[in-house]
This record gives sequence, structure tokens and C-alpha cells, in this order.
Amino acid sequence: MSIAKVIEITSTSPGSFEDAIRKGIAKAQKTIDNVQGAWISEQKVVLAEDGTIKHFRVDMKLTFLLDD
Repeated sequence: MSIAKVIEITSTSPGSFEDAIRKGIAKAQKTIDNVQGAWISEQKVVLAEDGTIKHFRVDMKLTFLLDD
């Protein structure tokens, strides 16, 4: 029997939503084993004072299997 756990993380990137997703998953995989998937629950942008996009931010839920 497999049991999974879900955690929520936030990741940012100055480049794109996709880059924020990739960086967030890569960072999580350094400390969490058996990451099986991610669900992107929100995408936001942080604006600079001049109105340009400063950071792309994603909130995501990662699912990973617990060790037996």
C-alpha cells in the first residue's frame, strides 16, 4: 500500500511562470524524496514601481510518496 503526502510551496522567478515552477520543484526535490507531481493552484505577478513585472510567482501543491 502506498501513502502520499501533499505540501504547499511558493516559488518565484524574474523570468516566467514556467521557470518559477521548475525552480520550485527542483528545490523541493533536494530535500523531499519521491515527488510524484505538482498542482499549480495560483499564478501571480509582483510589479515593480514602474508597473513592469518584477517576479512571476506560483503557489503549488506537491505530492510525494512516503517511505514504507
